[in-house]
Amino acid sequence: MHAKNNVLQAIGNTPIVQLQKVLPPGCGRVLVKLEGANPTGSMKDRMAKAMIEGAEASGSLRAGYSVVEYTGGSTGTSVALVCAAKGYPLHIVTTDAASKEKRAHMQALGAELTIIPSEGGSVTKEMTETMIETARQLSQQPATYWTNQFYNINQLTAYRVLADEIWHQTGGKVDVFVQSVGTGGSLRGTATRLRQHNPKLRVVAIEPAESAVLSGGEPGAHKIEGMGPGFVPPLWDPTLVDEILQVSTADAMDMARRLAREEALFAGTSSGANVLAAVRVAEMLGPDATVVTLLVDTGLKYLSTEQYGHLQI
Repeated sequence: MHAKNNVLQAIGNTPIVQLQKVLPPGCGRVLVKLEGANPTGSMKDRMAKAMIEGAEASGSLRAGYSVVEYTGGSTGTSVALVCAAKGYPLHIVTTDAASKEKRAHMQALGAELTIIPSEGGSVTKEMTETMIETARQLSQQPATYWTNQFYNINQLTAYRVLADEIWHQTGGKVDVFVQSVGTGGSLRGTATRLRQHNPKLRVVAIEPAESAVLSGGEPGAHKIEGMGPGFVPPLWDPTLVDEILQVSTADAMDMARRLAREEALFAGTSSGANVLAAVRVAEMLGPDATVVTLLVDTGLKYLSTEQYGHLQI
């Protein structure tokens, strides 16, 4: 281990852990990548760094510029980290559906916030579209770069690195990759690279049961931050995916709480959805299968939310 030159070099190379206690008998092996070990406690540090450095490489972002982004999940904190490390002023359009912890973290890292109201703290298509349009208008200001995460393909390079980490850490034993869909970038980038390693890889996408648009359903309100925007994201590639599973907010929260109590793994709601789906797949495939998914962030981001707000603190 050597000292890093700056915080951005601390992104990635997160541990991978085998689940023990939340698995039913006869279930396959389920491995979870602990992305909460990244500097802001989220896998989104990877994509934020890739988006900003991709813009720098292309000349779209230069010294003296400001950055604009919209976010209903952890992307805002991650972009704020990268911009603080590189010295870019940042304006984030977010929502009160994002946890107080995330919004405070963005501000602590120097971001200016515009907050779009939600419907009772739920993620909806209309709210997401309002955030995007507000960010688009802000991006019209001179010397401004809009990361525009739903369309930014630079993030895929970051997730290819994530896939290589998984492949190395598992010794090349990955039968199924399971991941929730927000922008679609993490599933697309990781699955594409893993399938280059293993052409027989099975890929399972997760979406909220209340807003199952990838499965052809109608958009609806849910409380799984960071996934299920209410429309099919531009980076979504259905040809990569073998199966789409739906997980309800209540079931995702329940599994996240179980992970904390039974596995000592403290993660957010979308991580609960990932694990619940991964366990379903591993149970169906049996003990010889290895299923990999992501604990996409830390539960510390959700202490004020319905996920952990019931705790007596």
